[in-house]
Amino acid sequence: MPCDYSKYPKSWKKIIREIKERAVGQCECFGECGLHDGYDFFEREPHRCIEVNGTPAVFAKCRIVLTVAHLNHKPKDVRRSNLRAFCQRCHLRYDSKHHAKNSAITRMKRLQAKASE
Repeated sequence: MPCDYSKYPKSWKKIIREIKERAVGQCECFGECGLHDGYDFFEREPHRCIEVNGTPAVFAKCRIVLTVAHLNHKPKDVRRSNLRAFCQRCHLRYDSKHHAKNSAITRMKRLQAKASE
């Protein structure tokens, strides 16, 4: 789904560049997505995702694209501490509960609209 830039500040594209530069091309996820929490058999501490922008994905059959995630899911909140450069896999996993909640709300509104017809 394309990004609705009307929900973001006018400087969003500049902010994206800044966050990706801070990340030096590597996903900044340290377990926020649930994959790198470090509590598997081999790891004992959280570790950074190894995916690098523009390279073939280690864990999928695609090329990595860094995106910028809002940790609090509020597009207007562009505090740098609230933003992370995530690979598409980490970003989708991080947002999955948020997307599910929004989908449920949308379905409920459609059902209510049909019931009131």
